[in-house]
Amino acid sequence: MFASSQCLRPIPDTQRSAREKQTQQRAPDTRSVFQQQYGHLGEWAFSPLFHQTPNCDLNPTDNNPESSLPRVAENEKNGASPTSPEGHRSSEPVEFKEGGYGWVVVGCVFLINAHTWGLNSSYAVFLAYYLNSGAFPDASPIVLAFVGGLSFSVALLIAPIVTFCIPRIGTQPTLGIGVVVQAAALIGASFTTQIWHLLLSQGIGFGVGMGFTFNSTVGVVPQWFVTRRSFANSIATAGSGLGGLVYSLGTNAMIRNIGLPWAFRILAILSFVVNGACCLMMKDRNKALGSVHVAFHKDIFKRIEFWLFVSWGFFGLFGYVISVFSLADYAHTVGFNASQGSILSAMFNLSQGIGRPVIGLVSDRFGRINVAGLGTLIAGLATFFIWIFAGKHFAGTIVFALFGAFAGVLWPTVGPVGAEVVGIQLLPSALSIFWMILVIPATFAEPIALTIKTSGVDAYLNVQLFTGVMYIAAFISIWFLRVWKIRELETIALSEEDVLRNDDAVSLTTSRRTELKPGIFRSMFQGMLTLKRV
Repeated sequence: MFASSQCLRPIPDTQRSAREKQTQQRAPDTRSVFQQQYGHLGEWAFSPLFHQTPNCDLNPTDNNPESSLPRVAENEKNGASPTSPEGHRSSEPVEFKEGGYGWVVVGCVFLINAHTWGLNSSYAVFLAYYLNSGAFPDASPIVLAFVGGLSFSVALLIAPIVTFCIPRIGTQPTLGIGVVVQAAALIGASFTTQIWHLLLSQGIGFGVGMGFTFNSTVGVVPQWFVTRRSFANSIATAGSGLGGLVYSLGTNAMIRNIGLPWAFRILAILSFVVNGACCLMMKDRNKALGSVHVAFHKDIFKRIEFWLFVSWGFFGLFGYVISVFSLADYAHTVGFNASQGSILSAMFNLSQGIGRPVIGLVSDRFGRINVAGLGTLIAGLATFFIWIFAGKHFAGTIVFALFGAFAGVLWPTVGPVGAEVVGIQLLPSALSIFWMILVIPATFAEPIALTIKTSGVDAYLNVQLFTGVMYIAAFISIWFLRVWKIRELETIALSEEDVLRNDDAVSLTTSRRTELKPGIFRSMFQGMLTLKRV
């Protein structure tokens, strides 16, 4: 009648006395409740000669307790407690099932990224227009580049403020603030006549709106997934790539046909409508997971692996910002027209839009740190060997633009990699610190690029070398992070089920160390050569 009736087996004689003592200590009304609900089965369950083992077969030769672990985990995932009969609902709230409404959340974050970061990526088109049209004759190229970097950096700088707001007013209201501020900033930018107007509107104002929108949603998707966390997160982040594709082409066409002011106003209307609709459908699982929304969690600062994670993002963002903001102006520098420049930016963003879900799917299969590191290395090599040597030809620059997925590998992997480093509960706090530090490359990457830019056909050679070095430095950082991860996995007693189902288990089980850590040189050697999935 009940699956638990098939899960009863005799206790060895050596364990009977301990079992009898436990039986005598049970409350009488607990026994009576079981008898009322299960009849003789309830009395049998309290017998000292038997004990209940969940989801096991009546096989007297099966004495391996680990053989039932996968089915126990399956029951727990579906809402049954490990000790409850199979098919019987626990009185506790049913645990969430992976995906479900989470796919709606993925779609919402996808559209939000398309109308925040994707829209921001079109600043490459704005910058090329500002530099070559004389729209702001009193502004230097560095100041104009600073506008795009300012919006980027402000969006990251306000991460602690957003982290502070979410547990107090909720995710949806915090997201709503960003939706309104971003649209208002674009409307304000349509009336600019001086450079300081542009700095306040398209720089600071747009950055504040984008920051509230982005930081409210960046940690939500990983809450809904475990085994497909990277894939789901990469689909969500692909929105910025596809949004950048659409807005790079659309913005150039709007500026050319209806002028700069109305281009800003149409962008404001589009972002407000789409982001507002997504805000209404957004749901998080902060309460269910007990997420820690503390802007500066002190324990995180003490962890060397966290700083390796930060340095990977720090150097990688230098390379990414220069790549995404410089392509349109680079096209003009080497002799391409404005239309070709917008096509380059569009191809770069198309590569991100298509490549990010693939990166997420592959990283779930082969390891999130592995794929993040490999993608960073490929971005550096593409910069050195494709952009430098083939970039003077339009076809060669298109090929480099198609490596945009690797150039922006930070975005689809930052959430899943961060969860492996600090755990899903501390992820909001860790990302708050992470984005705060990344304000530096976000602000100064493009001004540095225009500062070291020279003149002539090879004007961007120094910029290309600097970009490649940044990607290689980021790769070295995440390689050491991989060394740490492998070293930790060797010293923690995790079941096979834990390793397969929960990649951030290292951060949650540090008290379960069973042996001393291996030597650092041995770990570095293993981190370089082993094919272990991390």
